[in-house]
Amino acid sequence: MEDNQDKPHAIMVPCPFQGHIIPFIHLAIKLASKGYIITFINTEKIHHQITNSSPDHDPKTTQDDIFTEARKSGLEIHYATISDGFPLGFDRSLNDDQFLHGLAHVFSAHVDDLFGKIVNKDSRISCLIADTFFGWPSMIAKKYNLVNVSFWTQPALVFTLYYHMDLLKINGHYDCHDNREDAIDYIPGVEGIKPKDLPSYLQASNTTTIVHGMIHKSVFEDVKKADFVICNAVEELEPKTISALQEKQPFYPIGPTFALNGFTMNTVATSLWSESDCTHWLQAKPHGSVLYVSFGSLACCSREEVAEIAHGLLLSEVSFIWVLRPGIMDSYDNDFLPVGFEDEIKDRGLVVPWSCQISVISHPTVGGFLTHCGWNSVLESIWFNVPMLCYPVFADQITNRKFVVDDWKIGFNLCDRKPISRDEIAEKINRLMSGKSANDLRKNMGQIKEKVEHSISSVGSSEKNFNQFIGDLKVRISNVTR
Repeated sequence: MEDNQDKPHAIMVPCPFQGHIIPFIHLAIKLASKGYIITFINTEKIHHQITNSSPDHDPKTTQDDIFTEARKSGLEIHYATISDGFPLGFDRSLNDDQFLHGLAHVFSAHVDDLFGKIVNKDSRISCLIADTFFGWPSMIAKKYNLVNVSFWTQPALVFTLYYHMDLLKINGHYDCHDNREDAIDYIPGVEGIKPKDLPSYLQASNTTTIVHGMIHKSVFEDVKKADFVICNAVEELEPKTISALQEKQPFYPIGPTFALNGFTMNTVATSLWSESDCTHWLQAKPHGSVLYVSFGSLACCSREEVAEIAHGLLLSEVSFIWVLRPGIMDSYDNDFLPVGFEDEIKDRGLVVPWSCQISVISHPTVGGFLTHCGWNSVLESIWFNVPMLCYPVFADQITNRKFVVDDWKIGFNLCDRKPISRDEIAEKINRLMSGKSANDLRKNMGQIKEKVEHSISSVGSSEKNFNQFIGDLKVRISNVTR
């Protein structure tokens, strides 16, 4: 048994968005199961949202610890919270530019202050595992003499596109007065990608935004100073891209992170909103008959888009669960469904503000997923054999759609043109849910799922890469003098 004094201690800091926090939590549990001591840091706002949304939350308790249950199984995971620079009542969604500006320029000072306190208390701390989207990890790691591990929560293709922003600019595909529209074939490990399939930030005409600055600082500059990069990707799905990245610096694809621990329903609370229990409603439906509709925790839609999707669902006559979270229209006006919509759907449809996505898409009555193509959603859909109807909104979702529709052929585009049309939506829903086209998607899905399942087996790439990372990290830590 390893002496507690000899256990390496890693501090983990995810970006304060649900799609980043979830893979970080899974990684924390996996590392702790390998003998690591973990200190997991959430922002005070994220902690407040998660604990208030948990059904087990006691409002009389001043400090819930989301890892309490995980520790009962013997895992040594400590938990700390930190200010993101804004008061709890500040609306980060409606003031996203201001929030991102603070995240880019102020948050690191709060991190630095907390690290000073933690490191002074525990001399075993040897490693920082921070979200790649931060621009400060190399500075913090150097100051406290920590091994610097960058965790990228999206696919390797998106990482390498950001990593090679300089090549895109030199070749006229990014940040130019009149960007080229021909295929991009000069990025190492990428055979060819059309400009329309780049992440939205690499297609934007205005590259002076706060987000562009964050990406340039983090993925283009700071991550290249990391000792190791781990990625929530699957080597079998992106072999050439990953191989090319591994020639640049130590790069370990270990995804999907939710399957690292042998897939179980996570005992750690992660949801930012209270979850509606859809199980009873689902059980009354035929196998594979229900369409799940959700656009994740960040993506927004216009009133017109929501209305067309609603009418498309009505025209399709398919049973559905539709997650319409608070703020999905970039405001908290909840009166945006067509008049009479909820009366018309009767028991055929269920509209909820939020749900446990895995509980829904793992249910045998769910046969399709209308999704924004967030990377977690794509991986979860593959794991549970649920074909996708893709409606990406921004960021990596655009590129993830390319994987789903063009490369792996496990989904369709929701609409091939803008603005979206209720008739096309209804037609695509029916193609997704039944008939030859649906059978073809499921056949392709089975092949992709087989690769993903193999990757996390004892002889699979993700398991091997994870163990290689642990070994290399241990060597690196032993070489760092404190």
